[in-house]
Amino acid sequence: MKVRIPQQPSQKEMMEKLQKLQSDMQSKQEELDSKEYEVSSGGGMVKVTISGTREIKSVKIDPSVVDPEDVEMLEDMISAAVNEAIKIVDKTNEEEMGALTGGLNLPGLGF
Repeated sequence: MKVRIPQQPSQKEMMEKLQKLQSDMQSKQEELDSKEYEVSSGGGMVKVTISGTREIKSVKIDPSVVDPEDVEMLEDMISAAVNEAIKIVDKTNEEEMGALTGGLNLPGLGF
């Protein structure tokens, strides 16, 4: 009876695979960085647009929530919208990059 031992990929093949993965990850990161997301809070009264690089592009505030007597509420809505926008960018990036790497935690590749 003969037993077949699976051959391990050569070091060259592994390097080529890693280089392709790194290239694919860089392309995916560029794609993710170019995306924009719009998030709202307060039932749509405050809207924040954020880029994939977590740069706030715009903040829109419905004039009806601008109450000089209750600035704190407006501040809370803006904070909530910005925080939610950042979470969405982070979650999208994590899911997209995780799908690309198959969930591997590869040190040195930044993901």
